[in-house]
Amino acid sequence: MPLMDYSFLDTILPKATNKKSFKNARKSYLNRVRLATSLFFFGKGICFATWASRIPDLKLQLHLSESELGTLLFALPFGQLVAMPLSGKVVTAYGGQKIAIIGMVVYAICMTLLGLPTQGWHLGLGLFLFGFFGNFSDIAINTLGVHTQQLFAKPIMGSFHGYWSLAGFTGALFALMAIYFQLQPLYHFLLVLVFILVLLTFNYKYVVKTSIEKIEKKSAVSFFKIQDTTLIWFGVISFFCMASEGIMFDWSGIYFKDIVKAPSSLVVLGYTSFMITMAFGRFLSDALVSKYGPRKALIVSGIVISTGFYTAVLFPNLIVCTLAFMLVGFGVSNVIPIVFNAAGKSTKVTTSNALTIVSSIGFLGFLMGPPIIGYIAEIINLRYSFAFIGVFGIFISLLTHNLKVFRK
Repeated sequence: MPLMDYSFLDTILPKATNKKSFKNARKSYLNRVRLATSLFFFGKGICFATWASRIPDLKLQLHLSESELGTLLFALPFGQLVAMPLSGKVVTAYGGQKIAIIGMVVYAICMTLLGLPTQGWHLGLGLFLFGFFGNFSDIAINTLGVHTQQLFAKPIMGSFHGYWSLAGFTGALFALMAIYFQLQPLYHFLLVLVFILVLLTFNYKYVVKTSIEKIEKKSAVSFFKIQDTTLIWFGVISFFCMASEGIMFDWSGIYFKDIVKAPSSLVVLGYTSFMITMAFGRFLSDALVSKYGPRKALIVSGIVISTGFYTAVLFPNLIVCTLAFMLVGFGVSNVIPIVFNAAGKSTKVTTSNALTIVSSIGFLGFLMGPPIIGYIAEIINLRYSFAFIGVFGIFISLLTHNLKVFRK
C-alpha cells in the first residue's frame, strides 16, 4: 500500500497557532486537494465528451460511410488495449501525480489532433493515440482518486466519478454552442485544450503525492501474473457493470426507436435519462456507502440494474422505459467507484497495477457488450438481447455476496 506524503502540513503548521486553527487549516487544504483531484476527473471526461460530440461532423468532413466510421472508431479501444500492459507499470514507477499531469496534457493534445485529419486513416491513427494515452491518463487519475480517498475518513470516491459524468453534460453543452456558432471541430478542440491547460495550471500542485515502499516495487505484478486473485473478481464485477454501461451508451437510442417506437424527437430520452441518474447516483454514492457499507451498496446496485433492464423488456412503452433506464443509470453509478476503491486497497499489488488489472477486465465488457447485443438482436430481437444483458446485474449481486473482502 502506498505511503501518503503529508509534507503539505509543513506549509500549514507555521500558520497554526493552536490545535483548532491547525485542524481548520488541514481541513481546508484537504478539501482543496479533493477539488483538484475532482477537476482532473472532470478534465478527462470533458476531453472524451468533446471528441464524441463532434463525431457526426468529422464523419461528414471526411465523407465516411457508417461502416468506414465504425471500423475507424475501433482504433480508440485498440489503443487503450495496447496501453494496458504498460500503464500500470509506468504509473507505479513515476507516480500518479506526474503521469496524471503529463498524461492529461498529451491526451488533450491528441484530442486536438482529431480535428486535423483529411483522410480516414489519419483519423484512425489519431484515435489510436487518443486511446493509448487516454489509458495512461485514466490509470493515473484513478490512482490519484484512490490516494486522495485515503486522506479522508468518509467515502469520497463516488464524487470523483460524478465529476467525470458531469463533464459529459458540460462537453455536450459546449459542443452545442460550438455547432451553433459554426465552429470547426479543430477550433472547438483547441478551445478545450486551452481550458485543460488552465485547469492544470491552477490545480496540479494540489494533487496528492505518494511514495511507494521498496517492498511493494519488488512485488509489483506483471500484467499477466496476478498475485492478488481478488482483483480478478473485482474485474469481473467491473466487466458486468461496464458492459451494461456500454450497451446503454450505444443501444438505448435504438431501443427507444425500434422497440419503444418513440417519436424521433424523443429517441434521445432513454440515453438522457440514463446519464442523468448515473451522474446523480455517483454524487450520492459516497453517502450510500458511508451509511450502508460497500457490500450492501453493490448488492442493491446489481439488483437495481437488473430491475431496470427487465422492466424495459417487459413494458416497452415510453414512460416506463424512461423510468427503467433511469434505474439502470442509478444502478451502474455506484459499482465502479466502489470496486476501484476496494482494488486500490490491495496489500499485495501497487495501486496503479491493481487498477490496471481491474479496469482492463472491466473495459473488455465495455468493448464486447455492445457487439454482443448486436449479434443477439440480429438473430432474435433487440428486446430479447436486453433481457440477456439484464442478468449481469444479478451476477454483480451474487459475486459481491460471495466475496470475503466485502464481509470485513
